[in-house]
Amino acid sequence: MPETFVALEFWRRLGDRKGAAAVEFALLMIPLLGLLLASLQIAMIFLFSEELQSVAQKAGRQLMTGAAQSANLTQAQFATEVCGMLPAPLQCSNLMIDVQSGSSFTSISTTPLTLTYNASGAVTNTWSYNPGNPGDIVILRLMYDWPVIGGILTPGLSNQPNGSSLMVGTAVFKNEPY
Repeated sequence: MPETFVALEFWRRLGDRKGAAAVEFALLMIPLLGLLLASLQIAMIFLFSEELQSVAQKAGRQLMTGAAQSANLTQAQFATEVCGMLPAPLQCSNLMIDVQSGSSFTSISTTPLTLTYNASGAVTNTWSYNPGNPGDIVILRLMYDWPVIGGILTPGLSNQPNGSSLMVGTAVFKNEPY
């Protein structure tokens, strides 16, 4: 008799759908949360990429007018100046600055820079700092390693082996006669 009761109770509860909406909502929340997180991160990456480009233009103006060269700014001092221009959420520790100059536009390298990482995920590149002389062509590249959060919920947002997204701001100009 107890076996029959258990079987009947099983078939009776199989038709019970009281918690179905909660289960369906829970199943849909994971992709919805991933989509929301990815959208928010894409918006932040685009926003701060534009901010980084604006900082590159401002920092390039210091080099173009000869203000940095006249003040004999070292690479570290110029980096400190550029860090002061960054908007609040961007941290100086993730900023990398590369300045190269040449006598003509064809003599400067415009190939994309490739980052190399050590075992702990830190960038190991050494960047150039050659602000040039009056009349030289200069390329200034600001690179920022933006951390991407979310793991498998945000696929495709990271473009670096360490799981971050590299944002680049570039300014190419000819130094004024200062």
